[in-house]
Amino acid sequence: MTAPTLATVSEKVRAGERLNAADALALFLEADILSIGQLANGVREKRHGNAAFFNKNMRLEVTNVCVASCLFCSFAKLEAHMPGAHTMSLAEAWHELEVRMDDPPGEIHVVNGLHPGLPFSYYEDLLSGFKRIKSDVHLKCFTAVEIHFFAQHYKMTVREVLERLVAAGLGSLPGGGAEIFAPEVRTRISDDKATGAEWLEVHRVAHAMGLKTNATMLYGHIETFEHRIDHLLQLRALQDETGGFQAFIPLAFHPDGNGMKNLPAPTAIDDLRTLSISRLVLDNFDHIKAYWVSSTPKIAQIALRFGADDLDGTIVHETIYHAAGSTSPQGLAYGELVRLIREAGRTPIERDTLYNIVREFAPNEVPEAAMKVRDRKANRHLAVVS
Repeated sequence: MTAPTLATVSEKVRAGERLNAADALALFLEADILSIGQLANGVREKRHGNAAFFNKNMRLEVTNVCVASCLFCSFAKLEAHMPGAHTMSLAEAWHELEVRMDDPPGEIHVVNGLHPGLPFSYYEDLLSGFKRIKSDVHLKCFTAVEIHFFAQHYKMTVREVLERLVAAGLGSLPGGGAEIFAPEVRTRISDDKATGAEWLEVHRVAHAMGLKTNATMLYGHIETFEHRIDHLLQLRALQDETGGFQAFIPLAFHPDGNGMKNLPAPTAIDDLRTLSISRLVLDNFDHIKAYWVSSTPKIAQIALRFGADDLDGTIVHETIYHAAGSTSPQGLAYGELVRLIREAGRTPIERDTLYNIVREFAPNEVPEAAMKVRDRKANRHLAVVS
């Protein structure tokens, strides 16, 4: 059988045919990144037109104490008494929302280490406390790896864990912890946490309960292109089965301060290629996110023309990627996100976590927050040249 080429894969995409593993590999090996991006952009625009989504959210890591020892992680501390280990009290965690109630987020995104010393009630109280402060805030909390750990550690089923968390206020699951599903990779980089099959099963159970979830892939370390493709195809298969995934987020590996620090980080070309191919392979996913914390705001902005339709959100306070050397800011102002989208030639649309439209910006509309950012930069420039 003749190996696929960019031309034959392009024909399949334009005909609406599903790509297979050989097609995806041909794209990963293809040097013409602009043509791949153009192909992915066509799929993106067919789904979403000129819209580019973002939300007003805040990120919180309440504990970095973790029994797992993932080679790629610069965030976790194995013991609670280690230097740099932290676990917020419930009051401290709730305070992070309380101080932002003058301009509150619509979503709180919580991701943690796997702490062996906390009662399960800590997590229930955490969620219910956020809801007491802001009853309509959406709680997108705890990766499938955390849910699997809760089930094992507290001797419950995955469904029982999710039912109790939903009763406390949980609204959806983030997509973290997927890494790479292939056992030959996963056992080398994260052998003491949920397997790829277990990660998928948590999401299967969540979808059966009516919860929406996201999915991720950590790329650019020891995996091959074939491993990335296998990962995408397993996600696509589960989406065919359940329809519960909302968005896919490719996450670039960052090497600083972890067990794979001798490896180089992925290049911008790899970032854009992986995102574009994800858009083309995951034909049953509505949204592809360009997570600006991982790829930098500038690459994420370019990604809006390479298949991405979502920039995530304001985030406010991210620590996991920054522990691994990310040079992206810990948060972006609302107006700055609008400006990034606008200058990419897209229409900014603020959404909620479940992709209901909160605000669509008119072609020449500039939010007050963006005006403040522009004025602040102009004043800095004048100070430099005067």
